Amino acid sequence: MKHLIDIHDLSVQEIDEMIAVAGDIIDNPEKYNEKCKNKKLATLFYEPSTRTRLSFEAAMYELGGNVLGFSEATSSSVAKGESVSDTIRTVGAYADIIAMRHPKEGAPVAAIRRAEVPLINAGDGGHNHPTQTLTDLLTISREKGRLNNLTIGLCGDLKFGRTVHSLINAMSRYEGIRFVLIAPEELRIPSYVRENVLDRKGIEYVETTDLEGSMPELDILYMTRVQKERFFNEEDYMRLKDSYILTPDKLENAKEDLSILHPLPRVNEISVAVDDDPRAAYFRQVKYGKFIRMALILKLLEVK
Repeated sequence: MKHLIDIHDLSVQEIDEMIAVAGDIIDNPEKYNEKCKNKKLATLFYEPSTRTRLSFEAAMYELGGNVLGFSEATSSSVAKGESVSDTIRTVGAYADIIAMRHPKEGAPVAAIRRAEVPLINAGDGGHNHPTQTLTDLLTISREKGRLNNLTIGLCGDLKFGRTVHSLINAMSRYEGIRFVLIAPEELRIPSYVRENVLDRKGIEYVETTDLEGSMPELDILYMTRVQKERFFNEEDYMRLKDSYILTPDKLENAKEDLSILHPLPRVNEISVAVDDDPRAAYFRQVKYGKFIRMALILKLLEVK
């Protein structure tokens, strides 16, 4: 039985295969209408979510399956003190596959010790978000036609941004990847990502605070919000929350085929005036999230 806790649980070949399946789903949706008939997905969300939870649910429904679960911990026995392990063991008696989001880093690792069905990490604190990474990879593949030989700018909260950490891990496995890490000093990439991934693998990267100066060299610009929920005090958040705001004038020197991604939700780090720019890919990215999660569900349930 296979779980997805970290993007490294999947080989590059498996990722490429899922991207191919997602592409086939996009082109031939009718082929997949009943692939998960009589199967049930449980969505256990201990932390708020819109896109991740709803895309999982939409994915399962479009595969012909059913969905059960909770969207906040207070509506479950967690409010009575039930452990994650006991919840997982219980829900595994009712569902064929589980997607879980939890605010504590490492919670999915504890959960799989008792999981009797495949478990998907739908985000654990500031640690990992592998299905968002799969969404990002599918988006890049569809937008650029490749996953190699790219210069990728990551901008905003690189310290707490689990989507950023997972994407660096994933893209560092492809050839010719270069990162431009754009962040205020307080929100730089964590040392463990820098040392254990970038330095260890010999990945080319630069760290800077200058978004506009970096723009001309970027193939991908991945914007992130400064996450209020990850800060220990309001003062630090208020000081840093508007560090970078992408506006049309800042795109004047960008490549014509730049792709702008964002894991969403957006607060104000991308002006709505950018939305009509053909380079803005973040709402297309939302749609791709459903298709790649369909491919993932099929893989983990071993549905051909």
